[in-house]
Amino acid sequence: MIDISESVMQFLLALIVVGPLAGAAAALLPAPPGLKGKSPDQAVLRHGVTVTGVVLLAALVLALGFDHDHPSKMQATTDISWIRALDVRIHLGVDGISLPLLVLTALLTFLCALYSYFKQQRQRLTPRASGPSPKAFVALLLVLESGTLATFAVLDLVLFFLAFETVLIPMYFLIARWGGEGRQAAAWKFILYTLLGSVVMLLGLLLIGVKAGTFDMVALATDNGRGLTTSVQVIAVLAIGLGLAVKTPMWPLHSWLPDAHTAAPTVGSVLLAGVLLKMGTYGFVRIVLPITPDGMRTFAPYLAAFAVAGIIYGSLACLALARPGNKGDLKRLIAYSSVGHMGFVLLGIATMTPTGVNGALFANIAHGLITGLLFFLVGAVKDRYGTADLDTLAGATGAALYGRAPRLGALLAFAAVASLGLPGLAGFWGEMLALFGAFDPAEGLSRPAFLTFMAIGAFGTLLTAAYLLVVVRRVCMGGPRPVGETAITDVQGYEFAAWTPLVALTVLAGLWPAVLLGLTDPAVQQLLAGGTQ
Repeated sequence: MIDISESVMQFLLALIVVGPLAGAAAALLPAPPGLKGKSPDQAVLRHGVTVTGVVLLAALVLALGFDHDHPSKMQATTDISWIRALDVRIHLGVDGISLPLLVLTALLTFLCALYSYFKQQRQRLTPRASGPSPKAFVALLLVLESGTLATFAVLDLVLFFLAFETVLIPMYFLIARWGGEGRQAAAWKFILYTLLGSVVMLLGLLLIGVKAGTFDMVALATDNGRGLTTSVQVIAVLAIGLGLAVKTPMWPLHSWLPDAHTAAPTVGSVLLAGVLLKMGTYGFVRIVLPITPDGMRTFAPYLAAFAVAGIIYGSLACLALARPGNKGDLKRLIAYSSVGHMGFVLLGIATMTPTGVNGALFANIAHGLITGLLFFLVGAVKDRYGTADLDTLAGATGAALYGRAPRLGALLAFAAVASLGLPGLAGFWGEMLALFGAFDPAEGLSRPAFLTFMAIGAFGTLLTAAYLLVVVRRVCMGGPRPVGETAITDVQGYEFAAWTPLVALTVLAGLWPAVLLGLTDPAVQQLLAGGTQ
């Protein structure tokens, strides 16, 4: 930790939230004259790397200046009146719950910008003739980053909703204009599902604000639902929970996700899985748990039931896709795996215990690192083979990634075993803590029911290991490359640059979980006890 004044911390947080928007506006300006023959496409992509790099640097400095001795305290706070008549305020701040998500978002967006720049530079890719220029791509990427970062930083219910909605339009266009086959239908499905869920969520947020007399999330959390009747809390949880469940995504409201991931470009899939899904679970922790605890207690068993149903459903869908002859798409398989992994996050939240909620927050970060890496790797495989079809990747000749591109195969196997929850890697701790939370749920919740949910979730971990090991065996293992077959390119330098931080953090979080849990646990304890200081 370094000693940074509160005013500098406030500036850094404002820069993190607003900086990408300014960068997006600058990306759309006409290219300056005198580029000396340099490609305008590379110039604007380089601009994206610069802006996201500055935001990442600001996030890291903010993390270093964060008071780790008091992670439950809101820090770098800015509180300015915006709409006086409704008491809507521009209220920003970070604590031990939101800080890791801010850093994760800044890191993944920077790595996506870096990957896009070097990929274009190496391969001299040209945009689709009928599609928009890289200017639009960079601007959309930066608007997406700003909306996601704002979601994790704002402390006003109205601002939370606005930030929550900001990400929909850029992600829609990233899928619709830069996606693959079926991109238009997938983009429409994505935006219709999420918009409908958001409308219902807005009604719940307005209900809380009107009944409590304030939209301030800190004040509402400190009150811990005492200013809201049980019936109001139940209605609010139902409305807000539906909107958050769509974004998470919770079974059976998940059906937009596989199509979106399958059609999205690589960076779109990385950001969608790595950070956008976390907005839904973050809303449960930041809003539903502390502000409407009685309503949450009413719906917690149902949330847990849907969570474990998603774990089993996602795993069985992945097993079906992984079987030979089913024409399973590897990107689609990883998308279904996200349904299962996010089920563990929801199960941890539903326990309403510090152990379970800490496990949910840890699993959030772990899923962002591991699944982000998986989508990067699958994108690289698809670029080389021209397909993500599992039967094609397995190869009729028996040769697979270990024989054709051993480094790429090794990285894919590493990401797969991290995703299945191998002890010593990041995927293990969150799921284990979520199951421990279900073993002893909060007071007022049925322990026999949650023991049943725990057993079902534990069985889901076995199914997860089964389908991921099948994928590794089919895609990575096989004989050597046949004589005369054209070699495919192994991992390149720019790919190592984009993927190494995710590999390193996956190992670090697995071997040293106290780094993350030391941040989240005091904040979770305070949140469940009655708000944030």
